[in-house]
Amino acid sequence: QVQLVESGGGFVQPGGSLRLSCAASGSIFSSATMAWYRQAPGKQRELVARIFRVGSTDYADSVKGRFTISRDNAKYTVYLQMNSLKPEDTAVYYCNARLTLQTFWGQGTQVTVSS
Repeated sequence: QVQLVESGGGFVQPGGSLRLSCAASGSIFSSATMAWYRQAPGKQRELVARIFRVGSTDYADSVKGRFTISRDNAKYTVYLQMNSLKPEDTAVYYCNARLTLQTFWGQGTQVTVSS
């Protein structure tokens, strides 16, 4: 069983920054596409950013230029650097690992952006 453990969420003022981390157990990490999703109250879960095995990335339009996803295969960890945060970024952020036939989710970490 693969476990994904997120950390780094919290409370920040608009314009601030946070860095989320997701540590994966098991050896599947280097084979997986890793992603961050988020879910705000009353809304559907949405893709924020993803990074493929070879390191290419893509982002939701709403976070382009502000968020950066990266991965460290040696540490089995994926990161999400979030800059210029806005109140509309407030949500629970989930780490996701996708293999050919399996998908795994973390438990989520709360990010709150408010003045």
